Amino acid sequence: MKVSFLGLGVMGYPMAGHLAANGYDVCVYNRTASKAEQWVSQHKGRMAPTPAGAAADADFVFCCVGNDDDLRSVTTGENGAFANMKAGSVFVDHTTASADVARELYAAANAAGFEFLDAPVSGGQAGAENGVLTVMIGGDQSTFDKAKPLIDSFAQAALLMGDSGAGQLTKMVNQICIAGLVQGLSEGLAFGANAGLDGMKVFDVISKGAAGSWQMVNRHKTMLQNEFNHGFAVDWMRKDLGLCMDEAKRNGSLLPITEIVDGYYAEVQANGGNRYDTSSLVTRLPRKDLS
Repeated sequence: MKVSFLGLGVMGYPMAGHLAANGYDVCVYNRTASKAEQWVSQHKGRMAPTPAGAAADADFVFCCVGNDDDLRSVTTGENGAFANMKAGSVFVDHTTASADVARELYAAANAAGFEFLDAPVSGGQAGAENGVLTVMIGGDQSTFDKAKPLIDSFAQAALLMGDSGAGQLTKMVNQICIAGLVQGLSEGLAFGANAGLDGMKVFDVISKGAAGSWQMVNRHKTMLQNEFNHGFAVDWMRKDLGLCMDEAKRNGSLLPITEIVDGYYAEVQANGGNRYDTSSLVTRLPRKDLS
């Protein structure tokens, strides 16, 4: 089975690697060719100079790029993959993008005789590297059934959420929840430090109770140590929260906390924290030494 992967960022690089490790014949494309060369030297696959070249004769094409514009560029843009997708093949998009672009590309794929799934992921760089991502998917049941064995190469959970766009909408729910959790964790850790408590002892006890969360378990230590290079960047989180707020306007939802936290992330950006991970919300709070 021939498989292609478009986009070898911090997520795509290891995801493509897991596909190769599971015995699939993988061809990769990356905008910066040196990254593709590095991947090929590590995983013994192949590389192509364009998305169209990577898609040629592929049974499955996976994609993980930055945003709607990047996604359109590698699919329907000049030398895009859609021009070379063969009949009956499947395009699986792991980009966190809008539900609108997912539906747009689903329609374009169907018109051209191949299939499309929107399949954003959660679990961060560590989840991609360890092959334990959670994948939320929109599209047709038959397409999902065909793609799931391959997705399982890098996922601990993959669920079809509904029609095209449902995967992206579910990822928006995920990001809305994370924003509130990280702000609450930031406030709690800062409060504890200012109250003179030992941050690690606080974590040890409250993580075993109702306050426990993935964010607390995986980010408390680095937050206490003022280290913010361990995950999803603030720039990308703001992009995602923008998608959430745009969709909320369309469906009539109110996102007061999300809007506030998005503003807090803007403050982090203004202070030079664009590439900090999302737990850097704590940097904008007055606090004693958290360590």
